Amino acid sequence: MIGRIALLSLLLLLGGCRAAFFGTMNLRQPSAHVLAHRNLDYDVPHALALDVYSPLHADHAPVVVYFYGGSWMTGKRQWFRWMGEALATQGVVAIVADVRLWPRTRLDGFLHDGAEAVRWAHDHASEFGGDPTHLFVMGHSSGGQIAAMLAMDKEWLAAVGMTPRELAGFIGVAGTYDFIPFDEPEFYDMFGRTPDVQARSQPINFVDGDEPPALLLQGEKDTVVYPSEALSLEGRYAAYGEPVELKLYPQLGHEKLLLAFGPLKNRAPVLADTMAFIHRYSAAPSP
Repeated sequence: MIGRIALLSLLLLLGGCRAAFFGTMNLRQPSAHVLAHRNLDYDVPHALALDVYSPLHADHAPVVVYFYGGSWMTGKRQWFRWMGEALATQGVVAIVADVRLWPRTRLDGFLHDGAEAVRWAHDHASEFGGDPTHLFVMGHSSGGQIAAMLAMDKEWLAAVGMTPRELAGFIGVAGTYDFIPFDEPEFYDMFGRTPDVQARSQPINFVDGDEPPALLLQGEKDTVVYPSEALSLEGRYAAYGEPVELKLYPQLGHEKLLLAFGPLKNRAPVLADTMAFIHRYSAAPSP
């Protein structure tokens, strides 16, 4: 179970503070050698857009579609420019996508939007120097659940003419993969009240041996999304003989794990570990 009732309250009450905090991070993150392509529509009917951060002179670069966290209730892609730039400075074409949030939509909406963003990335990556055969999905916290569902439940990518096996890999940053039971009223509205309906929201339930490789990054001091969720998903992958890597960081909690990609980069090698995984599972360059 996710221990985050207090966090839910903070997210709802202090959304403006989070925006200011991430805005400050955006100012601190260096953007040299990165091209930013902002406000690109990927789902006009739902007024959804994404931002692309590409390295200068990118050529057949790996592509990462990143979904931010916020308990499926808060967040904006503009807050995570620093993440896009952090990945782009390592040679990745990084795509930070908005999805509809609760109460505007619920589980099916989150995953519909995520799949559409991945389809857009596949179709347009080459315009920014990326290679769609090097396409990864990545997410933090609730964004990790969205990314994991796209990688593990075939229904969502099938709706946009793709399969999870077309992904080079999945990267979860303190993601939520196995969070039944829960008792937050908002979650009942998002994911249903009966166990059979709630089961549709759990990535772990869809691991069947036909997934892309997974990298699970997890802080051992996380009391928002407990390490048990990453351990549970690692075990399910291993049971099917699927490639999975679990990286545990002893001194990091939920937010500090995320911030280790940027201003706290000296606290843990999360970016280096992520890039090692991306390089390991990127396909050979196209001719």
